[in-house]
Amino acid sequence: MLAIALPVAILAYLAYIAVAFDVPGLAERARLDNARTLVADSYSYKTHVSRDNRSGEVTVAIEGERKGTYAPDAPPAWVSREGDMTVIDLGHGHVVTYTPDGLTYAVPGYGLIEATISRARGVQANLGDDLPDWISLSKNRLAITTDAGRVSLTRNRTEVFRYFMGWELFFFTLDSPYHGHSLAEIAFGQRLDPDRDNLVGAWQDFWANPMWRHAEVAWAIFETILMAFLGTMGAALVALPMAFLAARNFTPIGTLRFGIRRIFDFLRGVDGLIWTIVLSRAFGPGPMTGALAILTTDTGSFGKMFSEALENVDGKQIEGVQSTGAPVLSRYRFGVIPQITPVLLSQVLYYLESNTRSATIIGAITGGGIGLLLTQAIITQKDWEEVTYYVVLILLMVMLMDWLSGLLRRQLIRGGRS
Repeated sequence: MLAIALPVAILAYLAYIAVAFDVPGLAERARLDNARTLVADSYSYKTHVSRDNRSGEVTVAIEGERKGTYAPDAPPAWVSREGDMTVIDLGHGHVVTYTPDGLTYAVPGYGLIEATISRARGVQANLGDDLPDWISLSKNRLAITTDAGRVSLTRNRTEVFRYFMGWELFFFTLDSPYHGHSLAEIAFGQRLDPDRDNLVGAWQDFWANPMWRHAEVAWAIFETILMAFLGTMGAALVALPMAFLAARNFTPIGTLRFGIRRIFDFLRGVDGLIWTIVLSRAFGPGPMTGALAILTTDTGSFGKMFSEALENVDGKQIEGVQSTGAPVLSRYRFGVIPQITPVLLSQVLYYLESNTRSATIIGAITGGGIGLLLTQAIITQKDWEEVTYYVVLILLMVMLMDWLSGLLRRQLIRGGRS
């Protein structure tokens, strides 16, 4: 019977999940085209060729940012001006031409798309009613998405987005004299900036890159680690003396033990994100508030684990120290602490590693650390390559903390033996 009942129960449970979580509706609402765009944006960048349809001004900018704008007289080689028209060669036969009243787009295998704009009629195009799924047309907007790029036409603006592999201007922006030069040219070539040595100037321009803000990102990583460190170590310092009050073999007063244990339950029972919101209202935003939130939650967790470790100590060692005539504090220092040190250090280092990840989310709420930069990049809905950059840094940070905590555990607990 059990062999039949178990598969039936599992199928019934899966059917319940499908209905309760609206799995068919989720599949219907899925937008794989948006997912593809997001993934492409994570490892590539877009160069925007934009035309203001009111003034006729054309600008070429990487990711549309002012700091990545090409000079008007020095556009990229695939953009050219021919009188009052702008020709954009997207490669493989895809050519977009900005005309005074609209655009044309030569799409290989499809034909020439011609579109015009007017204040009265809006966007008009030589397209029929049966449009392919890569073309969207309404009175207010024409959108075309091909493998070569994306085109958008509205009354006020015409724009082409061309994708390139890599992260744009990651090392140097367009206004840096080191942009476009290889590492060998910078290290061994002639001086590119008359006022600075190549290596010094290149490092300064990289570190102060206004688009990627490497200096700010490095400080944010340090702030995240510091938030986790202060919260974890502070919680350990607060929880240790309280753990003695919660341990049965050190505190004979049952009412006091019960009260301290309930405090530990309350502190760890409320999620760290809830403490973050509460404390941010009380103390305002900032990394110190995040550290306090970690301290509050971990005090409850450490208190429970430390008190259980204290209840399992060997009383004979304490008696041995007591027989020497040592005072109470010395008994604890030499008879108790050495026994629980491996447990304390192991738990504290593990939580430090875990809190490094938690500090990323907490920082997004309290306004500090790499979590804040990550949230800001996600909110913009356009800087997904920056999101990827921050996620990679977070992964490297967690891996580094994992390696360091393991190294410290070996050195402090097992005397360096692996």
